[in-house]
Amino acid sequence: MKTITPYLFFPGNCEEAMSFYKECLNGEITALQRFGDTEMPVEDDHKRKIMHGELKAEGITIMFSDGAPHKEISGGNNVQLSINLESEEEQDRIFEALSEKGEVTMPLENTFWGARYGMLTDKYGIRWMLNCEI
Repeated sequence: MKTITPYLFFPGNCEEAMSFYKECLNGEITALQRFGDTEMPVEDDHKRKIMHGELKAEGITIMFSDGAPHKEISGGNNVQLSINLESEEEQDRIFEALSEKGEVTMPLENTFWGARYGMLTDKYGIRWMLNCEI
């Protein structure tokens, strides 16, 4: 089954935002991974920043990140939609359809977190992330 999850990006204050939304939504932080915990090369001042976090609250899931250090985060580019898929064939089909007349920002590829993943911006400017567990 596919799910769509909002993925929120912050300009360095992700941990503060996660705590805020946790309190507002009476939720629970169920995942927290810092850039320094990964194989991704980052400057020392970015190692404590959040690469990926998840908050669950009463049937909803929201994912969070401080974003890659080389990408500026601002209003308008700080929300993406993430689709989790069960098959690579379905992932290929959806990725190809959404990227038509759009822009692929990361082609589908295997990642260090055990998934096949890619990112794109569709022809309407909506940013998508497609993830399929390997």
